[in-house]
Amino acid sequence: MKVKESPSTNPEALIREPHKYFDQVVITVRSGDGGHGAVLSMPSTTTNTSKARGKHDQEKTRRKGSYKRDSDGSLILPIGGHGGDVVIYADESKESLLEFHKKGRFSAKRGGNVDAMGTLSSQLHDGFAGAPLRIPVPVGTVVKRKRGTFLADLAHPGDEILVARGGQGGISLLEMPEHKRKKLMALSSNVMRDESDKVLVLGQPGEEVSLELILRVVADVGLVGLPNAGKSTLLAALTLAKPDIADYPFTTLMPNLGRLDGDPNLGALKYSSEATLADLPGLIEGAHLGKGLGRNFLRHLRRTRLLVHVIDAAAEDPINDYRTVKEELRMYNPNYLERPYVVVLNKIDLPEANEKLPALIQEISRIGCRVTPILESGGTLSVKSEHTHALSLVSNIEERKEKQIEDYPQPLAVVGASVLKRIGVSEMLEAIRAGLRTCQDLAKAVKKESTQKIRSYKQS
Repeated sequence: MKVKESPSTNPEALIREPHKYFDQVVITVRSGDGGHGAVLSMPSTTTNTSKARGKHDQEKTRRKGSYKRDSDGSLILPIGGHGGDVVIYADESKESLLEFHKKGRFSAKRGGNVDAMGTLSSQLHDGFAGAPLRIPVPVGTVVKRKRGTFLADLAHPGDEILVARGGQGGISLLEMPEHKRKKLMALSSNVMRDESDKVLVLGQPGEEVSLELILRVVADVGLVGLPNAGKSTLLAALTLAKPDIADYPFTTLMPNLGRLDGDPNLGALKYSSEATLADLPGLIEGAHLGKGLGRNFLRHLRRTRLLVHVIDAAAEDPINDYRTVKEELRMYNPNYLERPYVVVLNKIDLPEANEKLPALIQEISRIGCRVTPILESGGTLSVKSEHTHALSLVSNIEERKEKQIEDYPQPLAVVGASVLKRIGVSEMLEAIRAGLRTCQDLAKAVKKESTQKIRSYKQS
């Protein structure tokens, strides 16, 4: 997949076509250089006996001569400050990567130099460390090197990755006449022998790295369907999200997220648990090949636990619409069809939809086969038929694409609703929550089975 470079020469594109840039970008980060050390000389030990010294002056002189020492008595010399690190972290308040197309280069501050006048003194201190540069990105951002090396998947709020380490600060050296060096080396190993040693005083440069940021939306439930099926209206009805809603196709140009309130059936202590819903742009036939907006957004289903197929029940052929969406999912990634899903027949307030609702529910419920829980690599739960599971152990994705839609699991539920008229919304909400509970129960069962297998293996 070709990475979208920052369109700094054409900023109007960000406003005109934000859906092309919101989820992928290349940025360059540079950590701070290390601060420089210093070349120091030992203070003169000669005293001026012609001037009398008071008690205060003698005490002041004594304090200046008490150098910092290590446990073995060797002198501790100041060093330059460490350059600032660059850290990328997941921030819930961020929604897209668009801002990185406006500014694609970030630099941390360098470390401070040793503040010295050339003479060793107990008053000298290390250079100040450069402040780390923390760059917030949306939750669900994958961080890779520009050449493709995977670095981190920031899937949870607060996840972070150190992408560029700041340069080490330079050391300080003691400069003394050659006949005095041997005696001084008993106090410190940092004694300058010749001019070439001065390179050790310089702080090390920071790292410069080009990174590819890829946003994969983090959502528990993914809403899929043809354009104008009512996905955005459904999201607005169930959550506080306010997506763009209109009567023309492709109103949704970027995924919209909304939070579903906690499920009271989980119990008092778990009622606050929430689920995130993602409304994706409508799919059309050929979306897996790049037609419409679908292919750009199909990858955002990767993290979802439950899919909700939204179908316009008043359309000319709702069954064909349903099969079209499932076929596009199958051609893009067959694993999407192996996940638990619910079907919502929308717009049943219209007479042409209400009349055929019972027949639609019956026919869609029969498409597919019975299922068994399977845990995919990466921890994503799938539901597969026993026949499918057996085949998947010896087949690859290309072979699985040859299977028909009937070979994949049946829906967990098929419900009719009119989101706009608030008809059947409670039943639809309960079906979605039941689906999430099913995912949770199956995940616990698979985890328990895995734990038992590990224990059996250790005992054997």
